[in-house]
Amino acid sequence: MDLQIKHYENKLAFEMDPSDLFDALNNNEKVVPLDARKAFGFEAEHILMAINIPHREMNEESTKHLDKDILYVTYCDGIGCNASTKGALNMSKLGFKVKELMGGIEWWKFDGYATEGTKSSPSGQKIECAC
Repeated sequence: MDLQIKHYENKLAFEMDPSDLFDALNNNEKVVPLDARKAFGFEAEHILMAINIPHREMNEESTKHLDKDILYVTYCDGIGCNASTKGALNMSKLGFKVKELMGGIEWWKFDGYATEGTKSSPSGQKIECAC
């Protein structure tokens, strides 16, 4: 039983679902969505308030401006893409606090949350932060 509990605790320590991310952003928690896809994917559509650092470009130089006290939630297209996993691994190696968004941007939209970009879906729930 202890092994099973540890498994689920570990899973929750490293993953976040869209609802939890949406709530964290609305509650002004120290969390930033990080799109780990190439720039053209980010430009087409991304989660509101997200930053873009493609996983292949993550290094000391490209992340030196980021705050290591903030939780970064990496994401990509969804279950058919592993850019978020690669990004989470890279960011962890660089000393950042990281979680991976379950389901990526596809599940973000599936859960009814808005996106922005040239192919955005702005009709979803919007983040109401006081930033």
